Amino acid sequence: MASVHEHSTQRRPIESASAWVTADLATDDDWLVVLDDAERDEIVTAARAALARGETAASLTIAGFPLPRLQSRVSEWSTRLHAGRGFLLLRRFPIDVLDPLEIELGYVGLGLHLGTPVGQNASGDTLTHIRDERLAETGPNVRLYRTNKRQDFHTDGADLVGLLCLHPALRGGESRLASAAAVYNEVLRRRPDLLEVLYRPMCWDRNGEERPGEPPYFQLAPFFDLDGVPRIFYIGWYIRDAQRHEGVPPLTDDQRAAMELLESIANDPTVHVEMTFEPGDIQLLNNGRILHAREAYDDADDPDERRHLLRLWLAAHRFTSVEDGLRAGINTAR
Repeated sequence: MASVHEHSTQRRPIESASAWVTADLATDDDWLVVLDDAERDEIVTAARAALARGETAASLTIAGFPLPRLQSRVSEWSTRLHAGRGFLLLRRFPIDVLDPLEIELGYVGLGLHLGTPVGQNASGDTLTHIRDERLAETGPNVRLYRTNKRQDFHTDGADLVGLLCLHPALRGGESRLASAAAVYNEVLRRRPDLLEVLYRPMCWDRNGEERPGEPPYFQLAPFFDLDGVPRIFYIGWYIRDAQRHEGVPPLTDDQRAAMELLESIANDPTVHVEMTFEPGDIQLLNNGRILHAREAYDDADDPDERRHLLRLWLAAHRFTSVEDGLRAGINTAR
């Protein structure tokens, strides 16, 4: 078996458009996409036709949501998500002229042209409402997206993650994005020994979503290579929360140091970019290229005025960003 040192000498920095830092985006706004009136109208027409046929977000298919005008543009978005910076912000999705059911159909329908929706929880739900549910208790079995608390830099399931803003927070809730490749490169530069630690399996909490007879945790290495390219799949609090379970070995000093280094690099303002969502914005992320975080937020008392996003996880049609066990999302058949 090769030693850690021998492995680390074989690793090289990632050199691609996906390996960006904050300064690289100062004069680069090719990640910003604004839908024109005709493109908005095409989505509206397709959504209303789908609703008239009795479609739901779960039953809708790509054939049932034709977007001939947008097709070439969606293909371009896919290329940029795969081979470019790894994220896009689409503006002017027509939430202002669609009712709630039409919005869901329009959002899922647009997403279907990029990939296949996959489950986001143990029930296999493919469309998730992201909002503070004002839950009485928080803890490992309450996923953070259901609260208003900060989420540190992490990844989600599947190749692509989509977030549609229906309503922003009263205060806070900013989205922060960091290049996974840039974080990888900096860990390699500073501590190649800790990089190797991140290539070894760690225990992750299942957050109470395990099936009968399934252990309450699983093992996965945060870093892995896919087609010879390093990938990061990381949710720090899942790894730390797993420490509560019997049979999980205590995190070593090196594991803790490696996790803290990864998080400190991503949280460096010279590494990440921050954006605030406006109603009708869709943030699209390549989950194999981008780490994302959400700041804590305050909401209005009126439920209709609270922060509300719709989330999609997609297995991309034209590329693979994460290994097969991850791109399938979370579902009861896992």
